[in-house]
Amino acid sequence: MTKGANMTRGEHRTLVNASIPGHEGTYDIRLNRGEIEAVLPATSGVRHGTETTDVEGRFVMPGMWDHHVHFAQWTVQRRRLDLSGTASAAQCLDRVRRAVATARASRSADPAPIVGYGFQDGTWPDNPSLEALNEVAPEIPVVLVSKDLHCAWLNTAAARLLTLAPEEPTGLVREGEWFGALDRLQSPADLSTDDYREAARAAARRGVVGIVEFENTDNLRLWPERVARGVDSLRVEVSVWPQRLEDAITRGVRTGEPLDPRGLITMGPLKVVVDGSLNTRTAWCWDPYPGMDGAHPHACGMESVPLDTLRELMARAKGAGIAAAIHAIGDRANTGVLDAFEELAMTGAVEHAQLVREQDFARFGELGLIASVQPEHAMDDRDVADLHWPGRTARAFAIASLQRAGATLRLGSDAPVSPLDPWIAISAAVSRSREGREPWHPEQRISVESALAASTRGRTGVVAGEPADLVVVERDPLSCSTEELRTMPVAATLLGGGFTWSTLTH
Repeated sequence: MTKGANMTRGEHRTLVNASIPGHEGTYDIRLNRGEIEAVLPATSGVRHGTETTDVEGRFVMPGMWDHHVHFAQWTVQRRRLDLSGTASAAQCLDRVRRAVATARASRSADPAPIVGYGFQDGTWPDNPSLEALNEVAPEIPVVLVSKDLHCAWLNTAAARLLTLAPEEPTGLVREGEWFGALDRLQSPADLSTDDYREAARAAARRGVVGIVEFENTDNLRLWPERVARGVDSLRVEVSVWPQRLEDAITRGVRTGEPLDPRGLITMGPLKVVVDGSLNTRTAWCWDPYPGMDGAHPHACGMESVPLDTLRELMARAKGAGIAAAIHAIGDRANTGVLDAFEELAMTGAVEHAQLVREQDFARFGELGLIASVQPEHAMDDRDVADLHWPGRTARAFAIASLQRAGATLRLGSDAPVSPLDPWIAISAAVSRSREGREPWHPEQRISVESALAASTRGRTGVVAGEPADLVVVERDPLSCSTEELRTMPVAATLLGGGFTWSTLTH
C-alpha cells in the first residue's frame, strides 16, 4: 500500500483497465507532464515507455474539490473536546465535567484551557448558562465553540483570558466579537507541519485534489510556506479577508495567479461575512425569528458588515483583479449581496445561500454567480430550520432551485462544520436524507451527475488535455445507492499525475 506519495508532474504514467462512469468498456488513460495525454480503449500487452498501474476495472473520474474549507480549524479540531450530538446544555456540561476531572487528575499546576467544539443549541430544551459553566469549571478556562463557528460559550476564566465580555446570563459570545478570539487560545501557527500534512493526506484519502481555503488568517504567506515544507498533496485556492485586502493589492496578486513555484497555491477571492448563522439565530432575515418581536435589537438576525462597506470592499477588490466570495445565509443578506454584485457588475460566489427569497433565485443565474453550498448543512440543520424558519423551509438550502435558476453550483463542507469529505456532500445533495430519516424537502434534490460536476470543478469526464487530477473509486457513482455514495471507497488519488493516496499495486 502506498500512502501519500509525493506528486511528480514530469512522470509518464498509464492507468490501464480503467472503467469510466457513464461509458462502456475499459480504457487506458495516459498521463504526461501533469495532464491527461490520451484516453484509449484498453489493449493487451505491456505499455512501453511509461510506468503502468492496473486499476483492475475500478472507476476513474476527475478529482474532487471541496469549495469551502477552514483548514486550520479542521486540522485543530481533533485536539478539541467533542461536543457533537449533545442534545441539551446539561449534556454539554456533563462532557465538560469529565474533561475538568481529567485535567485535575493530571495535577498540573497550570492546566491548559479546555476547548470544546460542535454544540448546536438551536433546538436545546435548556439554555447555555455562564453560572452553570462556572460551577463546573470555576478555575480552568473553558471555551465551547458552536458547530457553525459563529459563537462560543465561555466561563469567566476563559472570558478573562480572552478579554471578552460574554452575554449575561448565557455566557455566549457571538459573531464579530468572537471571530479571531480563538486564535489567541489555539492559534493555527501552533500547529506543526506534520499536523497539516496529515490533514491534507486525509483529504486525499477521500479523493480530494483541491480546496478553497476560507481560514481567516494570512493565507497568502502561510500556504506557500506549507508547500515548501512538504504539505503538497492538495491544490489550494486561498482567500483574503477584508483586513488583509490592502496587503494583497499591494502585492499585486490577482485571482487565479500562482503563489508558489509549483503552482499548487493560487490566489482566490476576497471573503466577506455579511451575516451570521441559523443555529446562532444571527442569519440576517426579512422576517423575525419566532419569539422575537420588533423591540429586540436582532429580531431578524445581524448585519455583520454593513452593505455600504461591502460594496466598497468589493469595488476595491474588483479594481485589483480579485474576485469576491460573500457569506450570506439569511434571505435579507442574500438580497443585499445580490444587489451589490448587480450594482458593481461583478461576478463571484455567494457562500452558503441558505435562505433565499423566491424572487431572488433567478438573479443568481442572471448575474452569472456561483452558489457555493454545503448540502450536509441541510441534514445537520433541518430541525433547527423547521423551528426557527417556520413556513420558509421550502426555500431553505434550496440547491435544486438555485440550479434551475442558472447558478453555477459548487459543493463544499465548510469543514470543520461538516467533514472534509465530498462524498458526504454529494450524498446529501442527492438524497436530502441521513440516518434513515425521510428526505427533507425532496424537491430540492439534484442528480448525481450534477452533484459530481459541482464537486469536480465542473469536469464531467476524463478528457485529454485536462489536468491529471484524478480519483479511482471502487463503485460506479452513477449507479450506487446514496448510502454507498456517502461511504464511497477510494482506491487512489492522483494530483498532477502523481499518487497522493493509493491502495493499488504499482
